[in-house]
Amino acid sequence: MIRFKNVSKVYGHDTNALKNVNLHIKPGEFVSIVGQSGTGKTTLIKLIIAEERPSSGHVIIGDWDITNIKPHEIPILRRQIGVIFQDFKLLPRKTVFENAAFGLEVAGVHSKRIHEIVPQVLKIVGLEKKMNRFPRQLSGGEQQRTVIARALVHRPKILVADEPTGNLDSINSQDIISLLKKINEFGTTVLLVTHNRDIVNALRKRVVTIDHGSIVSDQATGRYIL
Repeated sequence: MIRFKNVSKVYGHDTNALKNVNLHIKPGEFVSIVGQSGTGKTTLIKLIIAEERPSSGHVIIGDWDITNIKPHEIPILRRQIGVIFQDFKLLPRKTVFENAAFGLEVAGVHSKRIHEIVPQVLKIVGLEKKMNRFPRQLSGGEQQRTVIARALVHRPKILVADEPTGNLDSINSQDIISLLKKINEFGTTVLLVTHNRDIVNALRKRVVTIDHGSIVSDQATGRYIL
């Protein structure tokens, strides 16, 4: 599903964000990517969604080598990968429904189809009764659920969650992680990037640890070791 083959990423002349990374994430896995700030986690995500290109090596998503992906192909790739960020990036003047539907509208999906898909996704994330509310009327946890809904409307094969609980309290954090586990049980590959030691250790899922741009640990049912 996701494969890095001898991938390095260098910024400028001598800033090595990733160094000769080899990583294989299989379809349907739930994998936590952990490490201190500045270790290369964000660069890894940027390479997966083709926001950055590797300096050397190959990045493969499914059967598609995206190392030299063409600009017009990037939207096709990103419809297969849902991304959730720490800062919600919701459109403040659009309702929950409209925020979730926005990506489908941009992709040219017919209105009738949008009105079929979005309510189904909002039900999955538990917001079917709040679809007409605006972001300012939601709690932090509900805003993050809206972000997850927006990421799910394309029915992506991969869901990347970059510090999804960073702005949430412990109760809402657990709710979001439970939702990610539920989505994973549907068959979606989930990649969780986080600093949260307690969440990672409670998951008892695969843990990949990055330090100074290199993978220093890859545990099948691991713990946050740094």
